[in-house]
Amino acid sequence: MSGPPVDITTTNRARALDIPVQTDGITPRPRPTIRNVAERAGVSKSLVSLVLRGSPHVSEHRRQAVLQAARELGYRPNAVARSLVEGRTHLVGALVADLHNPFYAEFLDGLQESLHGDGLRLLIGNSQWDPAFEDEAVEAFLELRVDGLVLLGIPPTSETLIEATGYTPTVVVGEREIDLGGVDIVVDDDQLGSRLAIDHLVELGHRRIAHIEGACSSSGRFRCEGYLVAMRRHALAPYITVEQAEATEEGGTRAARSLLTRDPRPTAIFAVNDRVAMGVLSAAAELGLRVPEDLSVVGYDNSQLSGMPPISLTTVDQPRRAMGRSAAALLSDRIGDPGKASRLRQVTPHLVVRRSTGPASEA
Repeated sequence: MSGPPVDITTTNRARALDIPVQTDGITPRPRPTIRNVAERAGVSKSLVSLVLRGSPHVSEHRRQAVLQAARELGYRPNAVARSLVEGRTHLVGALVADLHNPFYAEFLDGLQESLHGDGLRLLIGNSQWDPAFEDEAVEAFLELRVDGLVLLGIPPTSETLIEATGYTPTVVVGEREIDLGGVDIVVDDDQLGSRLAIDHLVELGHRRIAHIEGACSSSGRFRCEGYLVAMRRHALAPYITVEQAEATEEGGTRAARSLLTRDPRPTAIFAVNDRVAMGVLSAAAELGLRVPEDLSVVGYDNSQLSGMPPISLTTVDQPRRAMGRSAAALLSDRIGDPGKASRLRQVTPHLVVRRSTGPASEA
């Protein structure tokens, strides 16, 4: 093998700056420009610009000639230059608290579908519940001059986020305790969802119903409040038991072990989300408890995994894709008119009954 060694770092940096790089005597072909497209199509550069902007003031014959020339040359419009001309990037940054949560992934599907229909493209950042990652992702979005922000499961409490919402159209999803003007909110009726779960378990004869709370979000606190209200309404206040946990499978397993080794143990557990409920199912299996004969389990979210036959989890469904579409509609509207007053959209959950719940056993 001949030729000098190539500095990969230098090569990648040069490529990012659009500088031709020579490796082993081969120089990459320069990127085609708008001038090249115009020459190939036999038209002016201004007409090519009109076609690429979707202007209706171009004949179909010339439009097709320009598009064909662009395809043949492999031309891609310069998004940075276009954004400087238009004053918009047509980009939306979505900051997600935890991409491991299936609810967030399914919400993003609905969000992206709707944004695409509005001519907007989606960038995604994962905060992993770490404020440092949150600020880093938001700074990156702002440097890219995104047209709007979606904060999924993340309240805008840091200085960076508060500042960003002051001049960037923003929608917050899953967090309702927001005191910032011009920020829209999309939430589920978490208290109603909890009451549906407890009503179902009470109808099955359960009294010792415990709740595993995910305390890191306002939705978790509202679901816990719904549990407390429902238990008191059914005159079951003496049986109220709340165990806090991280909103993960591991958190659910640890909390369930604590609950299920007590005497008397609960006959039913209502988990703050499906991930925690999966952890409860794992803990029950470890302890030799049958579901639902010995223990009934209810989750929240109705994620795709919950409906799989081996799991068959009873859970509260919050319409994730509908919430994504609602967030996209609010954001597109606010981008067009940033001065609107803050708006709140609340969706209605319903209970999906599967095989993880059954009649209470007091044994």
